[in-house]
Amino acid sequence: MDDYHKVGPELDKFYKDFPEIDLGWGPGLIYPTDGMKACDIVWLKWPGHGVQGAHQMYQFIEGEYMKTDEYDEFVHDPTHFIQPKSIPRCFKSLKGFESLRLRDSIWMAWMGSFAAFANKDLITALDALKKTAEELMKWFTYIGDYEKKLEEEMGFPIAVGANGFAPFDQLGDTMRGTINIMMDIMDRPDKVLAAVNTLTPIAIEAPVAQCRANGRKFVWIWLHKGVDEFMSDEQYKTFYWPSLKALIDGLVAEGLNPFVYCEGRYNTRLEILRDVPKGKVVYDFEHVDMEKAKDILSDAACIAGNVPNAMLAFGNKDEVNDYCKKLIRSVVKDGGFMLDAGALIDNAKTENLRAMFESVDKYS
Repeated sequence: MDDYHKVGPELDKFYKDFPEIDLGWGPGLIYPTDGMKACDIVWLKWPGHGVQGAHQMYQFIEGEYMKTDEYDEFVHDPTHFIQPKSIPRCFKSLKGFESLRLRDSIWMAWMGSFAAFANKDLITALDALKKTAEELMKWFTYIGDYEKKLEEEMGFPIAVGANGFAPFDQLGDTMRGTINIMMDIMDRPDKVLAAVNTLTPIAIEAPVAQCRANGRKFVWIWLHKGVDEFMSDEQYKTFYWPSLKALIDGLVAEGLNPFVYCEGRYNTRLEILRDVPKGKVVYDFEHVDMEKAKDILSDAACIAGNVPNAMLAFGNKDEVNDYCKKLIRSVVKDGGFMLDAGALIDNAKTENLRAMFESVDKYS
């Protein structure tokens, strides 16, 4: 993360060791520390900056970045809320944005709005934003160069065209926080639904624009708050699924393929997940009864995942082989299954990965 140029040679070794991989990932998950330091981001910690150990993944720190009494303000004008309130709360170096009111620049009010750019705190924030942007552009250039090499020279299709997020998660992850959003669905359900509905078209527009720019089709949607343990089926059907379905439908309508990562347990949601455009969606599961998932979703979507990360990190190759054998033989049937780990892999034994990859040819 301090020198992301070191990532490429390590990825080269990985893809040389495992040439049978179907979809390739570039260095985009190795966030650049210089960019994060420049904006002084609040909700990420990383090695040397709040995380102990040089080889640990970054950590996400939840917080109440939108207050209980600010729902109406956000729904009325989300962009205006994000600019003077959300950004200064989430990025300490950008605190000066509190004085900027671009929405008020209509007609003669432009004078007061533009005068804010002489504010010393805003000037400092703009300098920090410029430095952040410069660091991020260097990083994005490196990612683009490596992904081009990965695709054109090494022959691995890129796994991700864009990242997407369920509107409920956008509200719960980086605005209200898990505890607050779960209380809100009980205490102020109408306001939660209004905010989720406000976020839904925004959630669709961003990945569509990114995929149009790079010409790729897969949009990875990372699900967080919809797990079995966090809300009842009725709450899921009310607060979570309608906007997620709208996101999935909106992406498919644009010719894209949602790759929906169902973090945690999703056993009680499987019937609900059927209601998507058939043959367009991949559901990647972490902890699910995969045979049940196959039976319910086989005519609706492809399924993937489920090989436990703990087993890949701490088990042995025989355990991995046996698990994959049972998994493949129970769910392959008429196709529609992609073998994958249960989550992004931070840590795994090489021999265990080898056993997982080899199991595809051995048992399918």
